[in-house]
Amino acid sequence: MSFYQPLGDDRFASTSHTSGPWDPAFQHAGPPAALLGRALERCEPRDGFVLARLTYEILRPVPVAEVSVAARVLRPGRSVELLEGELSAGGRPVMTVRAWRVLAAAAPTIADDAPLPPRPHEATPPPAALDGFGYGKAVELRFAVGGWNQPGPATVWTRLRVPLLPDEEPTGLQRLLAVADSGNGVSAVLPLDRWLFINPELTVHLRREPRGDWICLDAETTITEGGAGLARSTLSDDAGVVAVGAQSLLVARR
Repeated sequence: MSFYQPLGDDRFASTSHTSGPWDPAFQHAGPPAALLGRALERCEPRDGFVLARLTYEILRPVPVAEVSVAARVLRPGRSVELLEGELSAGGRPVMTVRAWRVLAAAAPTIADDAPLPPRPHEATPPPAALDGFGYGKAVELRFAVGGWNQPGPATVWTRLRVPLLPDEEPTGLQRLLAVADSGNGVSAVLPLDRWLFINPELTVHLRREPRGDWICLDAETTITEGGAGLARSTLSDDAGVVAVGAQSLLVARR
């Protein structure tokens, strides 16, 4: 099984593995973000170029239904170009993405990253409020810091249990995008059964493409009374930091 089944002509049938925690009829934003990321990877690819930033706008809930994707180069350039993608369902757009693609850096690596906590040996079972939704079963989580019953910052190792598409190995970018939208969930500061904290957008700045099966999210959520919520994540693979992500949050009582 996979998150999607291809139907041809850039159309895909969403499987139950895409369903999210707020309503089983709607997708977790991770799988459609990864599907759009795949479309960007295939959009007029250029040797020596890398994706540097992706900003997703979640225009409305993405249904667990047939979806279609499209991507194009919005602003071409010799060293920097802007890409645009759209995911539609029922004939109307439900998620869009804009991404900067830049010439790969020729400079040596300059970074001062803190060491990652070791990956636990066993998966962390979800709480009762999240048990049973499709995406939760499709992604393995291993908390190294924090946990479902410990509100606040968390560090969790993630691994996809199913591919994005059948018989197609996910790229490092697709693995990362499939879990980058989970920062607000793993670092929740309010009870899931009493509060909604839904993000209408997701922005990911990439340092490099991840390698291997595992993606680590080091996430923190803050909420300001009279304002909005913000979830921030540092995403890493076994070799170190690969990206940072951020999500604006609508915070409301259920």
